[in-house]
Amino acid sequence: MNIRFASTLALAASVIVPAAAQNGKPDAEGFIRDWLVLAPLPISEDTGGEEIDKKQFAEEAQPAAKEGAQQKVGSKQLTWKKTATKDFHVDFKELYPDQSEHVVAWAVAYVVSPDEKSGLTLKMNSNDQGKVYLNGKELVKFTETRTLEKDAEDSAANVTLKRGTNVLVLKVINEVNNWQGSVRFMDKSGKPLTDLKVETKP
Repeated sequence: MNIRFASTLALAASVIVPAAAQNGKPDAEGFIRDWLVLAPLPISEDTGGEEIDKKQFAEEAQPAAKEGAQQKVGSKQLTWKKTATKDFHVDFKELYPDQSEHVVAWAVAYVVSPDEKSGLTLKMNSNDQGKVYLNGKELVKFTETRTLEKDAEDSAANVTLKRGTNVLVLKVINEVNNWQGSVRFMDKSGKPLTDLKVETKP
């Protein structure tokens, strides 16, 4: 093979492989990898556990997230940013390295199901505090500090995805160090749910 051509292919692979877009689907383990992210909102250093219980803006549970749209949160104007994750989790610190401690972030995905799916399990992980809403309803919450480990997730049982578009919201508060979160759905048999579409527009 021509050396220059081989080098070009290697360079292309190095660019393509880390890109985490899943062609609008969950990955093989069911993790949502395409999100609209809203961040960072600063909070007081000693209120992380309390802030997870607050709605920092009225529409938090079911926002009308759209790429590039402005969202007023308290006295700040934040912008929804489309992102495809490089790993199973959203790395908010990588997205906002200059302001990643004592902060809040939201991530929204529009999960499209071909039919109604009941009896599902939703799994959430966060570093630190985390919460998940589905179609405006709070499903699961974690209120302490922790590191993010793939298989150490909080679960909500008997979850239903309606036919069509479902609004999934992940809220994560970071105190110090890493700032991450993940969500996935499992079917009735405990297998990752992958036959969904994941969109980043309403």
